[in-house]
Amino acid sequence: MKFMAWAARLSFVAALIAASPLSAQEPAADQAQSAPPAITRLADLSITVEDIAPGEIPTHDFAARSAYRSFSMSPDGVHLVTKRIFEGTTDLLIIDAATKVPLKVFKFDPEQEVDWFRWAGNDKIIMSISMRGMYYDIPVRVNRLLVRNIVNNETFMLDVPNELLWGGDLIHVDEAGSYALVSLQYTRQSDPSVYRYELVPGAKRERVVKPVGGVWDWYADDAGVVRLGMGWRNKRLRIYYRETENDDFELVDKLREEDERSRYWNVVQIVSGSDRGYVLEEGENGRIGVRLFDYSTGEVIETFYENPDWDVEELWLNRDGTPLAALYTDDRERIEWFDPDMAKLHRDLGRALQMEDLRIVTRSRNNERMLVWGGSEADPGALYLFSPEEKRLDLLGDYRPELDFQKLARSYPVRYRARDGLMISAYLTLPRGREPSDLPLIVMPHGGPFGVRDLLQYNDEVQLLANRGYAVLQPNFRGSGGYGEAFYQAGVGQVGRAMQDDIDDAMDWAVNEGIADGGRVCVVGGSYGGFAALWAVIRNPERYRCAASWAGVTDWDRMLSYDRRYLGRKRARDLRERVEGEDFDLDAYSPVNHAANLSRPVLLAHGSEDQRVPASQFYSFERAAKDASVPVETLMIEGEGHSFTKAENEQQWYDALVAFLAQHNPADPSPVAEPAAQTAQGGM
Repeated sequence: MKFMAWAARLSFVAALIAASPLSAQEPAADQAQSAPPAITRLADLSITVEDIAPGEIPTHDFAARSAYRSFSMSPDGVHLVTKRIFEGTTDLLIIDAATKVPLKVFKFDPEQEVDWFRWAGNDKIIMSISMRGMYYDIPVRVNRLLVRNIVNNETFMLDVPNELLWGGDLIHVDEAGSYALVSLQYTRQSDPSVYRYELVPGAKRERVVKPVGGVWDWYADDAGVVRLGMGWRNKRLRIYYRETENDDFELVDKLREEDERSRYWNVVQIVSGSDRGYVLEEGENGRIGVRLFDYSTGEVIETFYENPDWDVEELWLNRDGTPLAALYTDDRERIEWFDPDMAKLHRDLGRALQMEDLRIVTRSRNNERMLVWGGSEADPGALYLFSPEEKRLDLLGDYRPELDFQKLARSYPVRYRARDGLMISAYLTLPRGREPSDLPLIVMPHGGPFGVRDLLQYNDEVQLLANRGYAVLQPNFRGSGGYGEAFYQAGVGQVGRAMQDDIDDAMDWAVNEGIADGGRVCVVGGSYGGFAALWAVIRNPERYRCAASWAGVTDWDRMLSYDRRYLGRKRARDLRERVEGEDFDLDAYSPVNHAANLSRPVLLAHGSEDQRVPASQFYSFERAAKDASVPVETLMIEGEGHSFTKAENEQQWYDALVAFLAQHNPADPSPVAEPAAQTAQGGM
């Protein structure tokens, strides 16, 4: 299967490059569209029914991952570094970017995890390493900064006091790789200072910025001068600034917690020799845009770019500090290039690959070489090395090497109205080879819940269930991110209430359109989605046949108390305020307090090493449900965390989920082949 999938990808790429050379052409029309105001009808989807289903894809193929997890290209474009999972351990692999030949492997202790890595010049890699530690006799994760010289293979840790939990707050790396600036809370009682480290073995740290009361986030300009600091004090976000390294920091602004600027204000870059720079900030229309900002006065000078419908999520800058591109999301991730040459290059790549989604993962400083990803909701995608001058595009590897992307199902963006009139966006994936009529349905709410959302993008679980004959519906219920402030605020205090109504109303839309059989609906989700799945069969057992929860929250009071340790005081307080709203009863909306009344089958699964939603949430519900009329099926995966780190663990969850659904909400048998494809009409 691996060879066949690889061969299919190679032939696919070869055919596309031959048909669509990377050459100058007229710009393609922008395909991004605003959300339609009307409810989606089945007829709007233009579904083509195939004559036969593609056959059952093994769960192993969905769980199998590329060994390579993330990439970074050296500034000169000569080398790629990637984090690789190999034989159960993590290492960094250095690859020749021209030949794709691996050159060196840097291995780590099995107890160490690589959080992130980046280049420091062309010869050094600086990375954040997490490992087990103790804090007042409590087991915690600590992190440190590690440097590896790829020329002489020297490896050294940046020296920090042993008692520090976080030693990896990197705020600047010299372009040549000679030094780095790191923010450190030198003692548990002090605010962070900024230290300069020469990136050589045994180098001593030199403090370049002393603590300023309440400042926890420091920012340096492109020349390595620390110019700005921010932090919360007495319920205000205080912003300190200086023009040069010889000046003292002065307080230039104080933002209250209720001020929206304190929530969205995001420093992008400070350019040396100037008081001006760009920030991401909410505007008068409630959208986050790119603003030119005067740091010395704390005032916005002008709006550089703002999308009328969607928040800007990220801004890329040129080396001189001018904007290069803004990233936002409608149903897909989009990029608005301000450089005409880059915009044209992006269009040409899109034509060559013929994929819905395209992303430049990493690139050299002067764009001599790039690593490009292309994929879609029905294709997990692949990585390509691209040399613009040579117009050369080489396949580097598939994200799901065992999976035949040609057998996957199509997804559709849909809109429906919640019972209170709020318009909700969702994504519908339909099984291939089946009429879109009276199908068994899986409603799959996302995690979070606040500020998170599903996209029209590839999802292993969605495709697995569609392959097994289920329609899958992913609602972006109120409180989800990306739909504006009013939509976000509509979710405050509505966990298990109006948020849950939105999930129920998604089911009603699919049933009313004739797509789903109202008697064959289950809810499946992870994290907050796991809570929503449990709550669905507790609150409305008449609606749903079953629920499956991975790492779901079952006790809100204990979860929010745990979050205070996990997230920190302020973030935990903000989350509690969003969950509780004005009159939320944590006990009344906690599944653990209603588990004994379960009357529908439940699959309860968790990872024993989950630090985001601790396994105690699993065990509490398991104990509380022991007297329920329907036994709870449980799965505890030893050594696994909140998200899957091992393919065999992910497959274990998929196998359990597929078997559970087959027993409690079975799909229809695969259809017999018909002579030809036909187009389904609406109004069924």
